[in-house]
Amino acid sequence: MNIIKHRINQIKFYIGKYGFIKTVKKCIKTVLRKIIRFLKGEKDLQYGDYGGWIKFNEPKDADIKNQMKKNFDISPKISIVVPMYNTKEKFFKGLIDSVIAQSYSNWELCLADGSPKQNENFKKYYEKDERIKYKFLGKNKGIAGNTNEAIKMATGDFIALLDHDDLLAEYALYEVVYAINKAPNSEFLYSDEDKIDENDNRYDAYFKPDFAPDTLRCQNYICHFSIFKKELMEKLNGFKEDYDGAQDYDIFLRMSEITKTENIFHIPKILYHWRVHSESTAKLNSHAKNYAFEAGKKVLEDHLKRIGLEGTVSSGCIEGIYRIDYKVKDNPKVSIVIPNKDGRDILKTCIDSILEKSTYKNYEIVITENNSETDEIFEYYKELLKVENIKIANYNTGKLIENEEECSLEYSKKNERKNLKHEFNYSAIVNFGVRNSTGEYTIQLNNDTELITPNWLELMLGFCQREDVGAVGVKLYFPDETIQHAGIIVGIGGIAGNRFKSIPKSGHGYFAKESMIENLSAVTAACIMTPRKIYDEVGFMDENLAVAFNDVDFCLKIREKGYLIVYNPFVEFWHYESKTRGQENTPAKVKRFQGEMSRFEQRWPEILDSGDPYYNINLSLDTEVYHMKNIKVNYYGEEEIIKKKKKVK
Repeated sequence: MNIIKHRINQIKFYIGKYGFIKTVKKCIKTVLRKIIRFLKGEKDLQYGDYGGWIKFNEPKDADIKNQMKKNFDISPKISIVVPMYNTKEKFFKGLIDSVIAQSYSNWELCLADGSPKQNENFKKYYEKDERIKYKFLGKNKGIAGNTNEAIKMATGDFIALLDHDDLLAEYALYEVVYAINKAPNSEFLYSDEDKIDENDNRYDAYFKPDFAPDTLRCQNYICHFSIFKKELMEKLNGFKEDYDGAQDYDIFLRMSEITKTENIFHIPKILYHWRVHSESTAKLNSHAKNYAFEAGKKVLEDHLKRIGLEGTVSSGCIEGIYRIDYKVKDNPKVSIVIPNKDGRDILKTCIDSILEKSTYKNYEIVITENNSETDEIFEYYKELLKVENIKIANYNTGKLIENEEECSLEYSKKNERKNLKHEFNYSAIVNFGVRNSTGEYTIQLNNDTELITPNWLELMLGFCQREDVGAVGVKLYFPDETIQHAGIIVGIGGIAGNRFKSIPKSGHGYFAKESMIENLSAVTAACIMTPRKIYDEVGFMDENLAVAFNDVDFCLKIREKGYLIVYNPFVEFWHYESKTRGQENTPAKVKRFQGEMSRFEQRWPEILDSGDPYYNINLSLDTEVYHMKNIKVNYYGEEEIIKKKKKVK
């Protein structure tokens, strides 16, 4: 039923945006494509069919044989280091077999066993391949200490971390070396993952984003199989025993402090399987989980100190997720720019919620009046003029409203700017409001919103004051208590779409991402904070994008300048979406939308072609809720690229 509802919503969306005829044509094309694929013997995967995804997307035996024949220009030796402690023989055998089965052969496996007693049965496994090194330590030095002992045994060009009960995909090292050849400057690499139970059933695939510092500070999403260049590991000086329980989290954060983002490579493939059993970290008891959480909290606190940030670390929405609230420096002024046309009651709800709930007081509200047609709204403006920190900028006249005489429909029409275009242009209206603001930081806020979080300005400022952050977005809800916005993914729905739209406010989506602080490519301008200087740096909002995609374009321009976009779900608003503007359901509006879509496509072809770096190529662009793609994902190998180029010639 969920899929049927999703398809109906898709059709409604396309009719509203593209019109009935183009929607029918698109539906016909989709049906024909499915018929052709059926005749070829290809089947669509059902959402959630991970077994089908594995069958379609992972290498077959013939592929593995071809990988074994591959001669790379760069063929580094990879040292896989494994700390051991009371390892079960069944899992040890599985680990050894998964490494020996690798389609890339230049590796060594370094095992450091801190168990109280040596298991003599292990010899038959580690002695069957001369590339395996085993050392019995005689005592347990903890996870960090045992790992450091394994690193001392390593002689490779890269150090790969793996747990003693996990399994590698047989093509894991091949993909790592392929990535190193593709990006020779790589100093750190990580991959996607899934879980595997005691009966070798795979599930819970985690298709990860590319490197994202705020996401990492919220959750150790990099986790198990990860690869360090040997020189980088030497700079890090191994694992810190003070952080046992979160020692890998610590080393990833320290890595991020000294490694450039462009030297961190994400491989969007499932390369290892995290073993889940009664004694695994995935099933720790409450005491052990609390111990691990406290260790992770200390790791984050020390990380913030090292990089010069002041913040409070606390528990996030679920176990294993952290929340950081950054301290606000000084008392900077914030300008809240609210475009408005008529809709007195809607605007009043928004303004009242800000005035009554906001705990941070150094702010101004700049209402950008745009072509209102009722006396009622101007009467309300007269009330607002009496409020000290509220001013009204009249887009029609191009001036601030200074007194009650200027605050009327008649005055606005009489003093209207020459050659003023009356078509709705959100970007132009916002730009006008920003230019009439005086704050060091600017918030774009829709008039059809209602504040939920009293300390919203502090929470947003804490992030926005960081030198590396260019914009901060928030979590928005529909009145029916479902999510309206939890960040934007470029590519969803063709251009861009809101994540987790319409899932319950109290529920969780894919790995609870809707409730995590994350870096994203874009957030909605229904509520977004930026340093005021950003507008000058990026050339303000693009006024050629009057209605659609202007916020996404604005965020991508900020990203182009090297800044991060942060989504903070701990700032919440109700959003009574687009009540005053109406629907995109006239030929003129459809034409305008198509023109803006074309402009966006021409402006940002690279991210539309290669995919949003904060999403994952394995995830569908047909839905907002992080489903696996229901077709085979095409990863171009070297040979396929050559063939493709020959065809072009």
